[in-house]
Amino acid sequence: MQLNVYLSGEIHSDWRAQIIQACQKLDLNIVFSSAVTDHDQSDSAGDQLKQANTDEGQGFWRDHRSAKVNAIRTKTMIEACDIAIIRFGDKYKQWNAAFDAGYCAALSKPYITLHSEDIIHPLKEVDAAAHAWATNVDQVVETLTYLLK
Repeated sequence: MQLNVYLSGEIHSDWRAQIIQACQKLDLNIVFSSAVTDHDQSDSAGDQLKQANTDEGQGFWRDHRSAKVNAIRTKTMIEACDIAIIRFGDKYKQWNAAFDAGYCAALSKPYITLHSEDIIHPLKEVDAAAHAWATNVDQVVETLTYLLK
């Protein structure tokens, strides 16, 4: 059996690499996908769509265009995955991760949330719809191992 796992959420740490490396070390049959994790690249994803001779600047419309371009990738990958791992970090509020969790729930796509205990309360609805909650990468890898063995 092979799993297609989408890694969503926080981009300021190496949690994705940790999961991928641990799964490779265990020789798990998993194909990983992810949103763009380079913040500047993600923020500028829609720059090529800016209309000539407009005064759109770097504000709302730039973010709006980039969000739409990024959504093409996110939507496609979530729909194609077997399971999503959705990471909420401690430093920033990942509204995009919450949106991804909601999209998974709407599609009846299983997902695991990954976050520390100190943000249980603000994520209670997200966690309630999740199929599992992990506080560390090892728990995620153990769960993926169980699913494939």
